[in-house]
Amino acid sequence: MQHLKKAKLVLEDGTVFEGTSFGYEKSVSGEVVFYTAMTGYPESLTDPSYKGQILVPTYPLIGNYGVPVKTEENGLPKFFESDKIHCTGLIISDYSFAYSHWNAEKSLGEWLKEEQVPGLFGIDTRALTKKLREHGSMLGKIVFSGEDIDFYDPNKENLVAQVSTKETKEYGTGKYKVVLVDCGVKYNIIRCLLKRDTTVKRVAWDYDFSNEDCDGIFLSNGPGDPALCKATIENVRKSLKKNIPIMGICLGNQIMARAAGAETYKLKYGHRSHNQPVMTPGNARCYITSQNHGFAINDATLPEDWQPLFVNVNDGTNEGIRHKTKPFFSAQFHPEASSGPLDTEFLFDKFIENIKDSTK
Repeated sequence: MQHLKKAKLVLEDGTVFEGTSFGYEKSVSGEVVFYTAMTGYPESLTDPSYKGQILVPTYPLIGNYGVPVKTEENGLPKFFESDKIHCTGLIISDYSFAYSHWNAEKSLGEWLKEEQVPGLFGIDTRALTKKLREHGSMLGKIVFSGEDIDFYDPNKENLVAQVSTKETKEYGTGKYKVVLVDCGVKYNIIRCLLKRDTTVKRVAWDYDFSNEDCDGIFLSNGPGDPALCKATIENVRKSLKKNIPIMGICLGNQIMARAAGAETYKLKYGHRSHNQPVMTPGNARCYITSQNHGFAINDATLPEDWQPLFVNVNDGTNEGIRHKTKPFFSAQFHPEASSGPLDTEFLFDKFIENIKDSTK
């Protein structure tokens, strides 16, 4: 094994964890967050919602199945959620140098170096996660010897503008035309829409879609504070005056709520996992969901013609909203979840049903 450099993860309260580098060797700063999943690191690392964040997987062994081959399907990379790694850095407990998988073409460390993203292993992620759960999400920095840098709070910036598409793109040739507002879209959202006889027009976060000739509007996931997406909120507000079906996911849920007149707030440490239970109020059925968000809707501020659609079983926070009479609804979790679970993909079917009803 080649000589590997030591580096430190420094939290804003002064706590220091020392680890060993297996990625790109540069000092970086961001918000330190944890997520709970045994698999799915290629998907998570390429999720634009992690923009500006130093990611801490709680599963101890990471890298054991390498990184998939970059093949395309419908103009999208088949095994990734965007075209590049979006998180600022990666912190893990134990790195598997000997990866093995039928579809792997390189190691996780090689990929991190190509994408210029630092990664540290040998850190007690259980202790780190416990601190984050007690304190809440914290700013942190990965520091190599002689390269100390300042702390950086990504939530003060409009991260959506950084990850959204810079040009309008179209996918598929289906019957129903859907305008996808890209606030940092995961590609599996596009895949799920294409499977349902749609033509997807992907537009930038600040694109004015309020007068677009389409059958439905889709608000994607994305990073950061929804309050900074003023252009998107205003365009959704104008669209809510019509009856064109609208569906939102994650940040799209928060944007729809703010457009309706509700408020959002920052969660203590967010929900980032593949195993969050949610329920529909008044219904005993529970769904297991994948999530990645640091903000939530204040249910108490929802207007009278809106109501919660899902609630988080663990902490009671909002997990979706719907209009009482119009075809508008959204989910805080990821029904397109890649790498899973797939319990709630039926919400895409509901969106298409709304479109069919509105185009009769």
